[in-house]
Amino acid sequence: MSLKEFIDKAKPEFDKALKFLTGEIDKIRTSRATPSLVEDIQVTAFGANYSLNQLAAISCPEPSQIVIQPWDASYIEPIEKAIGNSGLGMSAVVDKNLIRLNLPTLTEEYRKSLVKVLNQKAEDGRQTMRHAREEAWNKIQKAEKAGDLSEDDKFKGKDELQKLIDEYNKKIKELVERKERDLM
Repeated sequence: MSLKEFIDKAKPEFDKALKFLTGEIDKIRTSRATPSLVEDIQVTAFGANYSLNQLAAISCPEPSQIVIQPWDASYIEPIEKAIGNSGLGMSAVVDKNLIRLNLPTLTEEYRKSLVKVLNQKAEDGRQTMRHAREEAWNKIQKAEKAGDLSEDDKFKGKDELQKLIDEYNKKIKELVERKERDLM
């Protein structure tokens, strides 16, 4: 296996970690309503668990409001209950076949706690990427010991992995800074 193949196999792991982190960051509430705040809430209906986006259309007609329109009227009560148990601090208002969620204003203290959560999620993402880098580095070292790669290629691979990590850490930093601006 060539050095390029080792690097190419590590890159999808970095992409996966970045995509997961982006999804997690999107779930952190800012002052604007977004469907990602509620779409993954687990709803128990008919003895099974579903994510909210499987049972309803979710939209944001106003910056501080989320509207949930269940596919079937029988889902309204379980959805309302799941939202109440979600810990989001929003109360559901049933309006005929719709559920309206009004976002309360964010206090300074709550914003600061959200920034801490944001930074913890970013660190988790960086840790996942470091783990993927270590796996790739171990494979490169094994290939060098087996005689499949030269010592120069081994160190070149280490440098390329570090460049990749630096590139993805920069992307994480940009994501965090953008979200932090939204929060504050």
